[in-house]
Amino acid sequence: MHYVFLGLAIIGEVIGTTALQASNQMTKLVPAIIVVVAYTASFYTMALAFRVIPVGVAYAIWSGAGIVLIAGIAWALFGQKLDLPAVLGMILIVAGIMVINLFSNSGHA
Repeated sequence: MHYVFLGLAIIGEVIGTTALQASNQMTKLVPAIIVVVAYTASFYTMALAFRVIPVGVAYAIWSGAGIVLIAGIAWALFGQKLDLPAVLGMILIVAGIMVINLFSNSGHA
Protein backbone atom coordinates (compact mmCIF):
# COMPACT_ATOMS: atom_id res chain seq x y z
CA MET A 1 0.00 0.00 0.00
CA HIS A 2 2.92 2.37 0.65
CA TYR A 3 3.83 2.34 -3.05
CA VAL A 4 0.22 3.24 -3.87
CA PHE A 5 0.64 6.29 -1.62
CA LEU A 6 3.92 7.11 -3.35
CA GLY A 7 2.24 6.76 -6.75
CA LEU A 8 -0.55 9.09 -5.64
CA ALA A 9 2.06 11.56 -4.41
CA ILE A 10 3.73 11.49 -7.82
CA ILE A 11 0.40 12.01 -9.60
CA GLY A 12 -0.44 14.92 -7.29
CA GLU A 13 2.93 16.55 -7.89
CA VAL A 14 2.58 16.18 -11.67
CA ILE A 15 -0.95 17.62 -11.64
CA GLY A 16 0.17 20.47 -9.38
CA THR A 17 3.17 21.35 -11.52
CA THR A 18 1.14 21.20 -14.73
CA ALA A 19 -1.49 23.46 -13.17
CA LEU A 20 1.26 25.79 -11.96
CA GLN A 21 2.33 26.34 -15.56
CA ALA A 22 -1.29 26.78 -16.63
CA SER A 23 -1.96 29.26 -13.79
CA ASN A 24 0.09 31.99 -15.50
CA GLN A 25 2.13 32.75 -12.36
CA MET A 26 -0.86 32.06 -10.09
CA THR A 27 -3.01 34.73 -11.80
CA LYS A 28 -5.70 32.34 -13.04
CA LEU A 29 -7.96 31.24 -10.20
CA VAL A 30 -8.95 27.68 -11.18
CA PRO A 31 -5.44 26.45 -12.05
CA ALA A 32 -4.11 28.17 -8.90
CA ILE A 33 -6.63 26.29 -6.75
CA ILE A 34 -5.64 23.05 -8.48
CA VAL A 35 -1.99 23.79 -7.63
CA VAL A 36 -2.76 24.15 -3.92
CA VAL A 37 -5.04 21.10 -3.76
CA ALA A 38 -2.73 18.86 -5.81
CA TYR A 39 0.42 19.76 -3.87
CA THR A 40 -1.42 19.33 -0.56
CA ALA A 41 -2.58 15.88 -1.64
CA SER A 42 0.90 15.06 -2.91
CA PHE A 43 2.63 15.94 0.33
CA TYR A 44 -0.02 14.18 2.43
CA THR A 45 0.26 10.93 0.48
CA MET A 46 4.06 11.27 0.48
CA ALA A 47 3.93 11.47 4.28
CA LEU A 48 1.89 8.26 4.31
CA ALA A 49 4.49 6.57 2.10
CA PHE A 50 7.21 7.64 4.57
CA ARG A 51 5.68 5.30 7.14
CA VAL A 52 7.37 2.40 5.33
CA ILE A 53 9.61 3.76 2.56
CA PRO A 54 12.74 5.58 3.77
CA VAL A 55 12.63 9.30 3.01
CA GLY A 56 15.69 9.29 0.71
CA VAL A 57 14.38 6.45 -1.43
CA ALA A 58 10.81 7.79 -1.57
CA TYR A 59 12.01 11.27 -2.47
CA ALA A 60 14.35 9.94 -5.18
CA ILE A 61 11.50 8.01 -6.80
CA TRP A 62 9.01 10.88 -6.34
CA SER A 63 11.26 13.54 -7.80
CA GLY A 64 12.72 11.37 -10.57
CA ALA A 65 9.35 10.16 -11.79
CA GLY A 66 7.99 13.70 -11.51
CA ILE A 67 10.83 15.10 -13.62
CA VAL A 68 10.27 12.59 -16.40
CA LEU A 69 6.47 12.91 -16.38
CA ILE A 70 6.51 16.71 -16.26
CA ALA A 71 9.04 16.87 -19.10
CA GLY A 72 6.75 14.67 -21.20
CA ILE A 73 3.71 16.78 -20.38
CA ALA A 74 5.63 20.01 -21.06
CA TRP A 75 6.67 18.61 -24.43
CA ALA A 76 3.14 17.46 -25.33
CA LEU A 77 1.08 20.36 -23.96
CA PHE A 78 3.38 23.37 -23.79
CA GLY A 79 5.72 22.79 -26.74
CA GLN A 80 8.88 22.40 -24.65
CA LYS A 81 11.75 21.14 -26.77
CA LEU A 82 13.71 18.13 -25.55
CA ASP A 83 17.15 17.62 -27.06
CA LEU A 84 19.10 14.36 -27.08
CA PRO A 85 21.02 15.05 -23.83
CA ALA A 86 17.74 15.81 -22.03
CA VAL A 87 16.15 12.60 -23.28
CA LEU A 88 19.25 10.56 -22.38
CA GLY A 89 19.28 12.10 -18.92
CA MET A 90 15.65 11.17 -18.39
CA ILE A 91 16.35 7.63 -19.54
CA LEU A 92 19.05 7.48 -16.86
CA ILE A 93 16.56 8.77 -14.27
CA VAL A 94 14.10 6.01 -15.20
CA ALA A 95 16.93 3.47 -15.07
CA GLY A 96 17.84 4.71 -11.60
CA ILE A 97 14.26 4.33 -10.39
CA MET A 98 14.19 0.80 -11.79
CA VAL A 99 17.47 -0.12 -10.10
CA ILE A 100 16.18 1.14 -6.75
CA ASN A 101 12.92 -0.79 -7.09
CA LEU A 102 14.32 -3.99 -8.53
CA PHE A 103 17.67 -4.44 -6.82
CA SER A 104 17.94 -2.29 -3.70
CA ASN A 105 16.92 -3.34 -0.23
CA SER A 106 16.93 0.32 0.85
CA GLY A 107 13.34 0.79 -0.24
CA HIS A 108 12.02 -1.60 2.38
CA ALA A 109 11.75 -1.00 6.10
